[in-house]
Amino acid sequence: MENINLEKIKAEKHFNELANFSLVIINKPSDWTSFDVVHKILGMFRKFGIKKAGHLGTLDPMVTGVLPICIGNATKIQELFMHRDKVYTGKMKLHAKISQKELEAGMKKLLGKIMQLPPVKSRVKRVVREREIKKFELTSFDEKKLEASFITEVQAGTYIRKLVHDLGELLGVGAQMTELKRTRAGLFTDKNKEYTTIETLSKLIAENNEKELRKLLIPAEIISSVLESYEVKPEFIKKLENGSPLFKEMLKNTADAEKVKKNPDIFCLTCDNRLVETAKSTNQFQNPEIIAKPVSVIK
Repeated sequence: MENINLEKIKAEKHFNELANFSLVIINKPSDWTSFDVVHKILGMFRKFGIKKAGHLGTLDPMVTGVLPICIGNATKIQELFMHRDKVYTGKMKLHAKISQKELEAGMKKLLGKIMQLPPVKSRVKRVVREREIKKFELTSFDEKKLEASFITEVQAGTYIRKLVHDLGELLGVGAQMTELKRTRAGLFTDKNKEYTTIETLSKLIAENNEKELRKLLIPAEIISSVLESYEVKPEFIKKLENGSPLFKEMLKNTADAEKVKKNPDIFCLTCDNRLVETAKSTNQFQNPEIIAKPVSVIK
């Protein structure tokens, strides 16, 4: 297996090539939709010949915080970054008197797997879904004002506004979310050194400040940190880029062939510190030398 050196990629790739297969972590402002942010970012990067961008998980307009954006060819593997746990900090208002002890007890009851019906205003089909609540803790509570702050870690696709509403129903007092900030979305957090604002990014692009922009771009090869990776020989790159299936002989370490065959998940094929493609093992071919087929080719 090959370890991808992200800092080396940042330093050595031609800027346009780096930008065209990267992510930025935006601190989404209030009153912006996730689509608004994508549209703005895409507009900024069009000067580098980039035609596509996409976000990793919708945030309501009032919600702020971590909104990772895939740029250019990174959208080809967008799905692999999504559907990962999220962390939020927020505030809620209780509608009737309740003690801190009762409130915390109610929050504990919502831990684990719950059934959740998306809100009426959500864009997804309103069917009950199972979601896992891994953490739901009180961080402060003003019993006089009935205002509480909390932190929660949840499975992707969980609606925090609905979670707070359901807590209020469970307690019999009613509750409303008044503020929410996402602090982690899968691999990306508000502690990442690349975490930035739309204003900062816009200013650097307007100034053509390539040096500082490189610091904010995260090579999409970061996906190899959470997926299995196998290195291929340089002489087979063109064949793979043209859609060839993976043959055992293409692997730098042919002993990896058995690992590839047994891997039930999508994995990375890398070469010379870059991602060539994502692939998936298959037994659909009669030729035993064919061990995987491409999922997303990066070129």
